[in-house]
Amino acid sequence: MEIEAKNADRDTELGSQHVSNVDLKFRDFERTIEDGNVERGLKSRHIQLIALGGTIGTGLFIGSGGVLAETGPAPLLISYLIMSALVWILTLDLAEMASWLPLRGMTIPYLVQRFVEPSLAFAFGWNYWFAYSMIPPAEATASAVIMEYWTTTVPPAVWITIIVVVCVLLNLIAVKYYGEVEFWFASVKVIAILVLLIIGIVIFFGGTPTHDRIGFRYWDHPGSFKPFLKDGNTGKFLAVWDALIRAGFSYILSPEIIANTAGECQAPRRNIPKAARRYIWRLLLFYVGGALVIGVIVPYNDKRLLGVSNASASPFVIGIHNAGIPVLDHILNAVALTAAWSAGNSQLYSASRMLYGMACNGKAPKIFRRCNRWGVPYMAVLASSILSLLAYLNLSSNGADVFVWLTTIITVSGMINWNIILITYLRFRAAVKLNGIDHQLPFKSPLQPYSTYGTLAILSLMCITNGFAVFFPHNFTPAKFVTSYASFPIFLILYLGHRFWAGRKTAWITPVTEMDVTSGLEEVEETTRNDIPPIPRNIFERIWFFIC
Repeated sequence: MEIEAKNADRDTELGSQHVSNVDLKFRDFERTIEDGNVERGLKSRHIQLIALGGTIGTGLFIGSGGVLAETGPAPLLISYLIMSALVWILTLDLAEMASWLPLRGMTIPYLVQRFVEPSLAFAFGWNYWFAYSMIPPAEATASAVIMEYWTTTVPPAVWITIIVVVCVLLNLIAVKYYGEVEFWFASVKVIAILVLLIIGIVIFFGGTPTHDRIGFRYWDHPGSFKPFLKDGNTGKFLAVWDALIRAGFSYILSPEIIANTAGECQAPRRNIPKAARRYIWRLLLFYVGGALVIGVIVPYNDKRLLGVSNASASPFVIGIHNAGIPVLDHILNAVALTAAWSAGNSQLYSASRMLYGMACNGKAPKIFRRCNRWGVPYMAVLASSILSLLAYLNLSSNGADVFVWLTTIITVSGMINWNIILITYLRFRAAVKLNGIDHQLPFKSPLQPYSTYGTLAILSLMCITNGFAVFFPHNFTPAKFVTSYASFPIFLILYLGHRFWAGRKTAWITPVTEMDVTSGLEEVEETTRNDIPPIPRNIFERIWFFIC
């Protein structure tokens, strides 16, 4: 094969010294692990909906209400537009790398190790595992808050326990069953969002029992902007920036799911690019459309929004209740509960696969490589579920406060790693061009490298200034400061600690000439050799294949 010939020539040119300098043992990436292998049990429709299911959670259904209450409808809409564009570029970059090397057990830290530096990959992987593992308790906390819409007599601990236990059990079964459950979970959310968009249009034109055509009334009164911290245009700008940072939680850790499923999906070089290309339309429809609907049907001064009170309802539900539509508010609040449950379930999956991948790559104890007879890394699942106990903070503090604390930590940790992903992609792109194999890539991210540089600049600024509000007079609290900036020293300790502990005397960043972009392609070629894209037999299958 041409790839094998290039690989052999490259090995001859660089010699054994290259292998010792890289010191990453790429060719021994545990493609046959004695403790068991994960299975390629995820189909195209599973990948599509798992990626979307991880995206649509309490950030949209609940957290968006807090953004609306703090900044107004215009900043909410602007922030979701900007974040959708940034996340789309990030997703395309990940898809290009993951579709080139969809190795069994491959995770994003493996790509960072291979194309940037091992110690950075160590810190990156553990930081991601920490952030992923924090989402299930955040979603469990939100679920307990949602349940208070119907009853306050049942202790929150009961709801939290039920949600956590079910998520763990679903992640311990065979991945194909997990994928099927998550597919239907996500399907419910997708249908619900579509229904909410239609209802928003109906409310906009006054097709409700009250026959009150509200249009953009709430954009006029109380207004489209709620100045943040300062009056006038300065306050409006700060409102947009605050909304942009807070909107990050709605998207954080979601585009990575497409890459994390690369080692367990069927036909990865066909399904991963397909999922990535279609991601933008889903972001625009569900997020931007959802943000517009929320800003139209709910005024930012509604006392039931998260941030104004310990909200027990989604802003969608509040708007439907205000419109006088009976019963539907209960149904949609139940959907919000399903969304929280599904997002926690999906991110626990990602946390366990992240830990499993690090164990395969020598960045975590070997015990986390153990798989059961269904190919599920059960030790990684159990370890990743431990942080779910943080949800019980809800028992001693306000549920809304706990939710905000957890989401802030998750968002900052995720943004740190987003920046590293973008740097990794730039390194990958340079190595691919140097080796002259860029024309062989199964998928290429467009508008490169300019879109990646622009995204990197914006996300870096957002990451550094995420806690800017605490530095304004009379706005400082220890909890806000710690949750805004605790992720930075943790990441730095992990990075420097591993580098000095490992005694590395290599360069702080691997030279492009020493990067290996071809090892492992034999496994990939074997996986994709017999891939035959399905051919639709009728118009219904044509539509289904287009969607999934």
